[in-house]
Amino acid sequence: MMKYRTFPYETAVYEEGGETIPYIHYPSLDALGFVSHLFTTRQGGVSEGMFASLNLSSNRGDDKEKVLENYRRVAKVLGCENKDFVFSDQTHTTNIRVVTEEDRGKGIVKPQDYQDIDGIITNTKGLALGTFYADCVPLFFADPVTKAVGVSHSGWKGTVGRMGAKTLEAMERAFGTNPKDVICCVGPSICVDCYEVSEDVAEQFIKAFHVKEIPSYEGKADSCKHILYQKNAEKYQLDLHAANEKVLLDAGILPEHLSMPGMCTCCNPEQLFSHRASLGKRGNLGAFIMIR
Repeated sequence: MMKYRTFPYETAVYEEGGETIPYIHYPSLDALGFVSHLFTTRQGGVSEGMFASLNLSSNRGDDKEKVLENYRRVAKVLGCENKDFVFSDQTHTTNIRVVTEEDRGKGIVKPQDYQDIDGIITNTKGLALGTFYADCVPLFFADPVTKAVGVSHSGWKGTVGRMGAKTLEAMERAFGTNPKDVICCVGPSICVDCYEVSEDVAEQFIKAFHVKEIPSYEGKADSCKHILYQKNAEKYQLDLHAANEKVLLDAGILPEHLSMPGMCTCCNPEQLFSHRASLGKRGNLGAFIMIR
């Protein structure tokens, strides 16, 4: 597999009225001019304890009002309000939903009337699409030709099911998107050195990606060079970044249009929520994209 040269993400801080909100963004999306986007850190919110402080999950035990305040802060960075968010309903599928004006607010100020949705796409201005993470892979999409955007959640099940390709196919059906035009960014997520998997998971990747070479794991992997490394007779190290890179390039994303993450959630538990690093005691990060 080609080792792809990453374009670096950037960090920034939004400050207003005493609020300081660090976030992660990508220059390739900024350069388009019609998109607002960000990936949150765990800093800049009002949640406490294991949720400290910018937790975006209300179903893990955090106070709902604090979560809503955290969303208000994220909305200020994006240039919208809480009523403009539209959220996924993540269950590790490869299902994509086209969201429209009537979906505005669903999942935050209005009930969701859909289930099992791990990717959302739109060409409606002012809808802030949101998906959620604590090690899984965020995928950002922006089509500068049709002015359409999307964001998808790709854990190991989504990755082996080629979530990135499914999202591009959905954008092509809905908006006429050509993958060669799309700017795509892979957000912060667990790295190969932190992601040990069992043989049954490895076998699914071997089959789905026709893996022929599995080097032994010597304590440090060559990121984005191989999808799998053999740790012992029953355990493997899985590179979700390499797998998603292959999915996206195979689907038609141009190498110069693809930005890789360069940051691991599990390696940076003080900055980012990680399910593995916290043994499940954590909040959620968010990936957001919006047509201005």
